[in-house]
Parts: sequence; C-alpha cells; structure tokens
Amino acid sequence: MTGPRVAVAGVHGHGASHVRNVTRLAAAGRAELVGVADPRPGGDLPSFTSLEQLLQATEVDVVIISTPIQTHVPLAELAMRAGADVLLEKPPTASLAEFEQLSAVVAETGRACQVGFQAQASEATLKLAAMVADGQLGEIRGISATGKWVRTAKYFQRARWAGKRRLDGVDVVDGAVTNPLAHSTAAALLLDGSTGVDDVRSVETELYRANPIESDDTSTVRITTSRGTTILIAVTLCATEHLEPSLIVHGSEGDAVLRYASDRIGETKYARADLLENLLAHRADPAVPLYVPLAATGGFTRVVEAVRTAADPVEIPAESVRWEGEGLERRPIVLDVENWIDRASDELALFGELGAPWTGQSPRENS
Repeated sequence: MTGPRVAVAGVHGHGASHVRNVTRLAAAGRAELVGVADPRPGGDLPSFTSLEQLLQATEVDVVIISTPIQTHVPLAELAMRAGADVLLEKPPTASLAEFEQLSAVVAETGRACQVGFQAQASEATLKLAAMVADGQLGEIRGISATGKWVRTAKYFQRARWAGKRRLDGVDVVDGAVTNPLAHSTAAALLLDGSTGVDDVRSVETELYRANPIESDDTSTVRITTSRGTTILIAVTLCATEHLEPSLIVHGSEGDAVLRYASDRIGETKYARADLLENLLAHRADPAVPLYVPLAATGGFTRVVEAVRTAADPVEIPAESVRWEGEGLERRPIVLDVENWIDRASDELALFGELGAPWTGQSPRENS
C-alpha cells in the first residue's frame, strides 16, 4: 500500500518541511511522493520546473502549494481542475477578489482546499475557542495578539517578492500582519468564532516600517467582528529579541493566554494534528471535516484586503530605530516597541491612539 499520490510545488524555504512531511508519511505507507515542482528543483525526487509540467506527466491526488503568495490562486486552480485536492500555504490569497475566485473554483470542482494555518489544528487553540464559546471566561472584553519577532536583511532578500506589496503589477501583500505573523490574526478570529468572510464588520490598520521595504514590519490592526468583539493585533519584525507570539483573551472572569507555536494555554501543553494527514483523512471519508477549509479563512482575507488597500506603510523615523549587525545580518530595532505592543494589547488600542513616538500622534484621552 502506498497511499494517495502527493506532489509538492515550491520546495525551498517552508516547502522543504512539506517534502519532509510527505516523506514521513510515505515511509509509513500512507502517501506516495510522486514529484516536486520548482524553478530551482533539487534532490533525488522526480522534478519539474512548473506544476503544469508535473500534472501533465503524472497522476496526482494531492498538491501541496508552498510558493510565492501571488502564485497561490493560479496554481491552486490548476491543481483542482486537474482533479487534485490542495493543501495551500497561507495566506491563501492576496485579495478578497482572489479569495472569491478561488472559492468559486472549489465549489465548481468539488475539490478540497485546506489552508496551511497549522495553529488551527492545535488542540490548544480549539480548547480555548471552546472555552470562549462556553462562557468560561465570562464576558469577553476583547482578544489581542502580540508578535515580537526578529528578521534580518537576509529575510527580505530571500526572494523577489519578499517585503513587497506589489510585484510586476500583481498584488503580493507581504508584511508582518499578512504573512509571517498571519497565524496570529487567523487564530484570533477562530477564538471568536468569526472565521467567515461575513464575520468581520470592520478593519482599522496602522502600518509602519523600519526596514527599507514596501510592506509593513511594525503594525497594529483592530478588527471588529460581526458579533461585536474587538480583536487587536500588535506585531513587529523589529524586536530586541525573538519571542513566541501570544494570543490573549480578555474576559471578565480572567484572561487566558495561548502560545500557539508551542500549543500551550498557560503552562498546559496540548497536541496538534497534521494538516496533510487531516486532508488525506477527509479524502478517504468526506465526513471527516477539514481543520482549515478555504471558507474558514474568509475573515482573515478581509484583513488582508484591508492591508492591501491601506496607504503604504509609514517609515519609522530614524530617532526611533537602532540598527545592529552588518550585511545580511543587519536589522533594525524599534526602540521600546515591546512596551508599546504590550500596551496596545492591554488597551485594545492602535499605536497612534497610544501616542507611540514613531506615529507622530498624541495619545488619545483615556487610552
């Protein structure tokens, strides 16, 4: 027994982890890795320079797509129209229009499209979502997400699309909120039970950058869901040190802190399901639900759309930035950014409302 035939499009960067995962399942006789597609293919696997060539050459049941953001929709559509189910890396699309286009292809073809928000397959995330829904934390004042990450010049030079809002006239919408720390927003929406495209009422953005890039690297975003919950995202790629992201549910009966990268609520660690295994189980029995079907990323895509249509990120003044390192290891540190992120999280407020020095705004009253 070899299991479903799986191909991987995009094998560098995060794509390499998908190749390892399929190889793991293949060793257990649960899948067969039949080829990879990448303009720079490598390794001993059957390799093709495009997904189109791969699909023409061999039969494929599942395609994993871990390619640049702006290629997600055409490649996912190509795979589904060829009869394959898809595991699509996040963010699934660069715009709401693309999301609607891809949703239509899913409906037309009847294929499964699972999106790579692996934190949503964590028992910790699902446990906390159930606690919120059951009222165990009392009345919810809001949900916040904090991300304090470090990224060097090497990160933004790894690919042509990195750090870009548009490339060759096509939307990319890279940035701290929509790509590296996208899990924070998606998981926060899941905790509120507001994952659908109609579950988001409004999105306010404040986008800043310390790096010489187009996209944001230090931002606050405030989401109001259709049920009236305030979700505040406060993130940076310009922190003093790299810390694990946190999600905080602020309840009248107490706060709960989720660290989704390590599957912890407080100090309790939970298990996490594998998204590819879940997709394969769904293929075998459609009664097994997907953890992250495309439709469950509609709320997140509303946030992507708000970032896409927002004004370009504002450059953070030099006096608020300290630079460290040389060459590819050079990176900016936004001064005291951790304190401002914590305040934004606690007060569910945007950086400008708090009067963070790089915003040029005065603190609002009672912020």
